[in-house]
Amino acid sequence: MKLQLKVATAILTARLVDNKTSRDFVSLLPLTLTMNDLFRREKYGRLPRAISTEGRRSYSFEVGDLGYWSPGPDLAVFYRQDGEAIPKPGIIVIARLDSGERTFDVPGPRKVTIELVE
Repeated sequence: MKLQLKVATAILTARLVDNKTSRDFVSLLPLTLTMNDLFRREKYGRLPRAISTEGRRSYSFEVGDLGYWSPGPDLAVFYRQDGEAIPKPGIIVIARLDSGERTFDVPGPRKVTIELVE
């Protein structure tokens, strides 16, 4: 399954990872988040509720990953690699951008609308 992310005038696509966390995330869609910058490597936004944590946790990320940070509960979009590890409890990757991660590499918050594309 695919996601569509609308960020300002850009429209990006992402492919969902097959896990319980991503399937639970889909139940929140469509969703509009204000995503703030963190460490000049990611934008994050608070989800309206916690979602499943039954996906595989990771303490690293790749540029273009959409990850669930369960203590938040937050969604993070990683746009720049800084070599730093993700602190405990780690993230659960729920999707990967097909391209366009640099769209998030701007100062300040970004409004992002996420929808399921069939």
